[in-house]
Amino acid sequence: MQYTKLGKSGLKVSRLCLGTMNFGPITDEKEAFRIMDAALDAGVNFFDTANIYGWGENSGLTETIIGRWFKLGGGRREKVVLATKVYGAMSDKLDGPNDESGLSSYIIRRHLEGSLQRLQTDHIELYQMHHVDRTVSWDELWGAFELAVNQGKIGYVGSSNFAGWDIAVAQQEAKARGFLGLVSEQHKYSLTCRLPELEVLPASQNLGLGVIPWSPLDGGLLGRNALKKIEGSRSGGNPERVEQYKHQLEQFADLSRDLGEPQDNIALAWLLANPAVTAPIIGPRTLEQLESALRCLEVVLDESVLKRLDEIFPGPGGAAPNAYAW
Repeated sequence: MQYTKLGKSGLKVSRLCLGTMNFGPITDEKEAFRIMDAALDAGVNFFDTANIYGWGENSGLTETIIGRWFKLGGGRREKVVLATKVYGAMSDKLDGPNDESGLSSYIIRRHLEGSLQRLQTDHIELYQMHHVDRTVSWDELWGAFELAVNQGKIGYVGSSNFAGWDIAVAQQEAKARGFLGLVSEQHKYSLTCRLPELEVLPASQNLGLGVIPWSPLDGGLLGRNALKKIEGSRSGGNPERVEQYKHQLEQFADLSRDLGEPQDNIALAWLLANPAVTAPIIGPRTLEQLESALRCLEVVLDESVLKRLDEIFPGPGGAAPNAYAW
């Protein structure tokens, strides 16, 4: 396993992050335990979840499963850099207006306590805002997070789905308070979703955030089975998107055959080659999918392959403003 520091922090994380969104709704607890044990054995120390995973009336289920796994002992909790998120409403049935989604100090405090209880731990290494909430001032936000850090309940703060200017404002406001600010941005980024290269990646690099790509295979579109229309596969459930990208996916499949590597491992290796990227999130539904994904760490893409991938999946042309101005 390879490790790197998370943004400007001193925290070392594995170059792959284990995403747990499937645990509960799709992957049962027994298989989830097997996946987490195997990930830890392989050196993956970075686990990502969110308070709402499990969804709807089952929100919190995924954190509960992870908490039960931690409870098995054997150093499991001590070996994991744990990341979870706050923003979404925890139930479709709200007890009052303050239980809606958002990032008020009230929500952060209550939802953090809920996550800690479900995860059966007294601290979370990386607490992430699942979405930006521009209705809440940064004085309120940083005040709530500073308190949680000072109480030892969280170690670092991260963002997710932020625009480049949201990251810039957040860091400016944190600096004015003498606070570390954000150390990571979790963002949708893949060969088929390269818009973040305009603003989010440059802002993150310059302001000390490690980028954690979510949906690195674009919902299975960049996987080895995308063109096979396999029933039950993620891409098989979205034939319209497969058809939309069919010509590119066929070229990608040809390149994959030439390299002797499946498409998913090439797509992950492409992300790992970007110096802005800390760790793509892999979300295996089975142990076999986890074991397959680990292979991407051994895949090295030379300049000719990277150029060919740019031709198949063109980006926005680089960072702003040079991408759209002289």
